[in-house]
Amino acid sequence: MKRYFSRLIALVLVAVIGLMGCSSNSQVMTGDYRQDTLALLHSMRAAIELPEGAAEQAAAQAQARQDINDFASRYRRDSSVSKLSSFTTIRTALNSLATQYTSYPNRPLPQKLKERLEQEFEQIEAALKRGT
Repeated sequence: MKRYFSRLIALVLVAVIGLMGCSSNSQVMTGDYRQDTLALLHSMRAAIELPEGAAEQAAAQAQARQDINDFASRYRRDSSVSKLSSFTTIRTALNSLATQYTSYPNRPLPQKLKERLEQEFEQIEAALKRGT
């Protein structure tokens, strides 16, 4: 009886640990490419538009990085979106912003990069409206 009880406890612990690993506080990608892309653009704009030295800047950058990673892991190998112009443009923007955050975490975003990202965001929104 003791042997079965210890196995039952081990099984319950494995299930609890497994389920806890599946939960996350961040926004989960829904699988709807258009909706996920617009949510990512909103997150990236929020991180970019904050003034330097703002109290919530670090949190916004961390959330943007998490959203970038979630988006990339969700859609990187999805052949149905990989040839869309909105996807290739957003990948360019994601790579630019992620490189800046990784290579220069304590430096402000250059104005030239902000302008280029905003231009790419507008291109992505226009492409999503067209359905490409």
